[in-house]
Amino acid sequence: MGIHISTKIKLAANQGERKSVQVGDIMIGGEKIVVIAGPCSVESREQIMEIARRVKEAGATMLRGGAFKSRTLPYSFQGLGVEGLKMLAEARDETGLPIVTEVVSPETVRIVEEYADIIQVGARSMQNFPLLKRIGKARKPVLLKRGFTSTIEEWLSSAEYILAGGNNDVILCERGIRTFQSLTRFSLELTVVPIIKEVSSLPILVDPSHGTGVRSLVSPMAKAAVAAGADGLLIEVHPKPEEAQSDGDQSLRLEEFEELMKSLKPLAHAIGRSI
Repeated sequence: MGIHISTKIKLAANQGERKSVQVGDIMIGGEKIVVIAGPCSVESREQIMEIARRVKEAGATMLRGGAFKSRTLPYSFQGLGVEGLKMLAEARDETGLPIVTEVVSPETVRIVEEYADIIQVGARSMQNFPLLKRIGKARKPVLLKRGFTSTIEEWLSSAEYILAGGNNDVILCERGIRTFQSLTRFSLELTVVPIIKEVSSLPILVDPSHGTGVRSLVSPMAKAAVAAGADGLLIEVHPKPEEAQSDGDQSLRLEEFEELMKSLKPLAHAIGRSI
């Protein structure tokens, strides 16, 4: 019988063949599973450079890091702003890793677009419609995270805003939803991966770091996401998670990330893909 979404969702719906998004010589949505790794927040030049070098050596495809952060409390670390973007650009220049970083308002799109290879829309911004409209005019690919209380159709409707604005390079990212259980930060809904493959042509990544909020669960859920058919992963990594300005509890240590990358390779091979 199959799964069906609203006929009002047109551009983000299944177009009959899978879409891919090209970033330099990297294809997201192809045979190779991309791994985007880095800290929740850029904290210093030394921190981001160390992480960039180590995740590159381990086999990461891209570097993630927040310069502008949406935080639940106003007292929390909000990011280094433009200085953080400059540090990310320096890390890219040295390692060759394209960078993925978040935009939090329509006003910051221009400056983020200037530095980023992929613009990330965070879960809290998924239904910021003025932001989505502005990003629809951007010249860079967009990573659209699912809101943690949003349905799949609401998520695809947000993608529709960006696509309707003229930006055809949209990548979806599942990062967990809020449920009644309290042992993890969120519940990682991996059923969404095959569902998206059925109802949409857009590539889909999975973020097991935010999806669980628990360091020990990141690696097993990353493996499960690959097995489920995800086109890539977002993994938070930090040299000293206990000292991280944000999300330390869910960040892998550098050596843990290296072990994860080793274990993902045979798993990807088993399903006819590569890391």
